[in-house]
Amino acid sequence: MMAVAWATTFSLDQNCKISRHFITMKILIVEDDASASTYLDKAFREQGHVVDIASDGLDGYALASDGQYDAIIVDRMIPRMDGLSLIHGLREQKIDTPILILSALGQVDDRVKGLRAGADDYLAKPYSFSELLARVEILSRRGRSIPAEDTVYRVSDLELNRLSRRVTRSETEIDLQPREFRLLEYLMRHAGQVVTRTMLLENVWDYHFDPQTNVIDVHVSRLRAKIDKGFDNPLIHTVRGAGYTVRDSAR
Repeated sequence: MMAVAWATTFSLDQNCKISRHFITMKILIVEDDASASTYLDKAFREQGHVVDIASDGLDGYALASDGQYDAIIVDRMIPRMDGLSLIHGLREQKIDTPILILSALGQVDDRVKGLRAGADDYLAKPYSFSELLARVEILSRRGRSIPAEDTVYRVSDLELNRLSRRVTRSETEIDLQPREFRLLEYLMRHAGQVVTRTMLLENVWDYHFDPQTNVIDVHVSRLRAKIDKGFDNPLIHTVRGAGYTVRDSAR
């Protein structure tokens, strides 16, 4: 990370007044640059939040494995275990704490790699702290406990339980990665409706990408292979020129 980039960030945020928030978040920051982590630690604590710092990937992985955080902020270029490996490892362990990548690597390919590794959001350096705070708040809200009502979605013989995070079809359990689960959850919540790519990017990824990106198509293809493969009645449908829908095509 370049010093100039952080100097720009500091000057932008020194005059930025951010309102106080009533909900305290517990945030893990995995960042090897001491000045960067100190700045974030101070900025989040000034907003009333609790912060833990890890200076390398292995320490970050150990802390994150407890699953007691509302959000995790990870730099990609960190020692002992790089950021993408850390995220992939957490997702393999079924730890679905919301993760935001904060990195100087900000090209489209970099963002796509981060999201495919299992991150929920991606913000390039330099950045505005007010934007980072807003993104982390969105991720934290999405990760909080789900009310008891409407916790189970059903379409034909496909069932998704939001509390147990269990997905079955014809009583056979289907193993989904956290991103795949969130994608299916959103589609089933809007069963019978056409869901556009933009809607998925904004509500599943919480990020405004170019709607022409193929990230959505790749994830839907993987999800369809798990949900529909081997069944005569496909449930995930492509609506040409519009988006996707989940419906019982046998009806």
